[in-house]
Amino acid sequence: MSKIKVVPCSGIGKVFGLLSREAGLKVTKELCPELCEAVCLARVMTVDDDAKESIEGKTCIAVDGCPKMCAAKTLEAAGGVVKAKFRAVDTMRLHRGEDAGTGTFLTDAGWNMSGELAEQVSEKVKELAKEEA
Repeated sequence: MSKIKVVPCSGIGKVFGLLSREAGLKVTKELCPELCEAVCLARVMTVDDDAKESIEGKTCIAVDGCPKMCAAKTLEAAGGVVKAKFRAVDTMRLHRGEDAGTGTFLTDAGWNMSGELAEQVSEKVKELAKEEA
């Protein structure tokens, strides 16, 4: 079985992108490393042959930062099978008024939000892994 591809947003300069990247890294490095792996969205976007081959026809989870859903759209266009889509902005809405940080620095509240998002993504990874086993 191929590992599930977790592809976080590449948004730079916005806290949404940083939240999604940190959540994606936590899932792939700490919570479910045996079930999933990270793929760099920028490499997929630039049509890097290795990156494109790594997602083509494979189960992917997009972890977008904002409502534009660039990660999900890019994965679908490159041939990835996007079985779940998450948005950092949705997690942030649950914490209205809290300062998550900036595009380069998360506050304690931001780290908590990123952790919540990572937990949601990891649950989906586990669910998809069971389906594909």
